[in-house]
Amino acid sequence: MLERLKLFINPFDGRYEDLKKPNGYLTVFRDFTAGLIVAMVAIPLAMGFAMASGLKPEQGIVGGAVAGLIGALFGGSKYQVYGPTAALIPVISGVMYKYGVTPDGQPAHATGHGFLVLVAIIAGIVLMLMGLFGLGKIITLVPYSIVVGFTIGIAITIALSQIGEVLGLRVKLGHEFLHKVQMIFLHLHEFNFYALLLALGTFFIIKYLLKLSIYIPAPLIAIGVGTLFSSTIFAEKELTLIGTKYGSIPTNFWVFTLPVIPEFNLMVIKDVIYFVLAIVFVCGIESLLCSRMADKLAHNKGCPFNPNKELWGQGWVNIIVPLLNGFPHTGALARTATNIKVGGTTPLAGIFKCFLKLLIAAYLATYLEHVPMACIGGVLMYVAFNMVKLKEVLSILNHNKFQAGLMIYTAVMVVITDFLTGVLSSITIYLVMLKIFGTLVAPDKRDKQLIEEKVPVRFD
Repeated sequence: MLERLKLFINPFDGRYEDLKKPNGYLTVFRDFTAGLIVAMVAIPLAMGFAMASGLKPEQGIVGGAVAGLIGALFGGSKYQVYGPTAALIPVISGVMYKYGVTPDGQPAHATGHGFLVLVAIIAGIVLMLMGLFGLGKIITLVPYSIVVGFTIGIAITIALSQIGEVLGLRVKLGHEFLHKVQMIFLHLHEFNFYALLLALGTFFIIKYLLKLSIYIPAPLIAIGVGTLFSSTIFAEKELTLIGTKYGSIPTNFWVFTLPVIPEFNLMVIKDVIYFVLAIVFVCGIESLLCSRMADKLAHNKGCPFNPNKELWGQGWVNIIVPLLNGFPHTGALARTATNIKVGGTTPLAGIFKCFLKLLIAAYLATYLEHVPMACIGGVLMYVAFNMVKLKEVLSILNHNKFQAGLMIYTAVMVVITDFLTGVLSSITIYLVMLKIFGTLVAPDKRDKQLIEEKVPVRFD
């Protein structure tokens, strides 16, 4: 364990091996280019994920930037890019829905975010201890059917949460599934056709630009086009803008926020345990699968990813980022794939991404306030649509009927109850059935191949 700790506290380890090769300056240039492209891709995504989680757009910008820096220094992968991800939206929005309002229903953003900082720090400590005790491989033992199931459930949850923005509804939809559906039907008379046009336009611009080239910062271009339309042709169409909903976006990104400890009672203790477990599970699964995918996608023949160091780095990310006015972050599948495809080869790309993202965001801050919420809805609808991979779903449906049922059960439970209830109940069912029926319900070799060959094109 002492040797492991010595490795973990060294930020400049073997992951920077490519800088020592001949023509190392070319590696620096490729990392800079990769960092720039990923930064431009990440800004609208970070804002969208923050707002979908009940937070402010600037919290996504600074959080994603700092996460990239901390992960590059202390993570376990050469290629991984860290940032806000769709899988964490239900967890964070759950915290803000419960603790981000006063008893009389008034907004209490600082209190909600303070509680989020508290559970994120505890989760970060748990992740660091898991890495220190060498538990990096345990999380990957979760059946892939459950991983796909909770991904489907989260995609549906995100899509439902954005229907209000896409349709131009001004009502707050709430957090629970049935309440969301009820509020959507009750307020359909507020439907704004121009909001729907902007959302669909954003969706298809991103979709087709990314088909042309991964080098194109499609979300940024799509939002730029949508903002141009909303400020000219659709200027009088009563569209909701980021500025009107959240106020101006500050360029003072360095805001320190302390955890808020509510008056402890049994319910608060239960919520702390619940949200800590949720953050640990999502960050552990997402980051380890992403790191493994990155090595395969890059055909890495050098320093392989270290699952225990990855958990250690994830711990630091989820301690430091929330304290700097951010929220829990993890390894981002699509941004990591983009980083690799555009030439990133060392963690230096993540460091460049941090500073370039903050510089670009500071320059664009006054323009970002004029972005229509419908465009953000369109970005997140694209995210939700691409989270579900038909090939993965069909592969699980076509073998091992129990695993297929487990995937469907997980997806449904995540949507109608909550993230952790769906996942933990699925794991419990799997373990009980495995004990009773053994290999009849266990994942087969094809299930393991799905994990090993997972190369996402999703925009998480």
